[in-house]
Amino acid sequence: MPVLNEEKHLASAVKSIFEQKGLDIAKSEVILALGPSTDDTNTVAHGLKTQYPVILVQNPTGKTPAGLNAAIKAASKDVVVRVDAHSQLSPDYTVLALEILNKTKAANVGGVMKAVGDTPFQKAVAWGYGSRFGLGGGSFHVGGQAGPSDSVYLGVFRRSALNELNGFNEKMIRGQDWELNLRIRESGQIVWFDPRLEVVYKPRSSLKALIKQFFDTGIWRAELTRTHISRANLRYFAPPIMVLTTLMGVLAAALNVGGLLGLIPLSTYLSAVLLISITAKASLATKLNILIALPAMHFSWGLGFITGLFQKR
Repeated sequence: MPVLNEEKHLASAVKSIFEQKGLDIAKSEVILALGPSTDDTNTVAHGLKTQYPVILVQNPTGKTPAGLNAAIKAASKDVVVRVDAHSQLSPDYTVLALEILNKTKAANVGGVMKAVGDTPFQKAVAWGYGSRFGLGGGSFHVGGQAGPSDSVYLGVFRRSALNELNGFNEKMIRGQDWELNLRIRESGQIVWFDPRLEVVYKPRSSLKALIKQFFDTGIWRAELTRTHISRANLRYFAPPIMVLTTLMGVLAAALNVGGLLGLIPLSTYLSAVLLISITAKASLATKLNILIALPAMHFSWGLGFITGLFQKR
């Protein structure tokens, strides 16, 4: 588990590991890779060490792939279960994952990111994660049939596959899971999705944090798209196209080119968001926050993607 600035969620994430059904914790290793947190995360981590047999390793860069590699290097077992400090494993997650791993002979198995919010804003973001109108309907967000997949959420890996492929690419600050799963598939091995594997994920709780997360994710998705264009899903291009058409339309209207016709893309998008919010199965407070969360997710991701296309790393 790579950990950075997660004082609010770390304890529940670690607790969910030690509550796994049918897992012999005495024969397992729980390794936290601690980054340079600016909150009390590391204090919480050291406190957890007094309650649970966890192993703490240092991740000076604080970057997710570097933390994952540091933790994997410190591990000695044949299977590596990736856990996010912002998540909680379902009680039978590990045992079921091991069963699927052995049955399918896959190199990596994973399931559904079940986004769950506490506040109305978090619930709105969680709704966006689980809706085809939010993140486009990837199987590990909305579910689907069990079978081979391009990528899965988090992942339960064979250590041999990670060693063979030199682990996570530390240049990929985000999207490192998709990139590793691509290399797994290109090596002739299987990435397997099973919707029974559920992980509760706590979305960002503030608008500022959400915008930053999605902007950064858009940048790195563009990097992956540029370097692996033949593997790019068409849904990746929807947010940047929406951003470009709405901004160009607003600019045209501001310059009085075509009158108010330039506002059609923006008004169409906002009307769609309003309709989606009204018809969403959620409380009134969550519906109102969907009106904020969806545009924030779409526009920040789209702007990040456009930015990433022109950034060289």
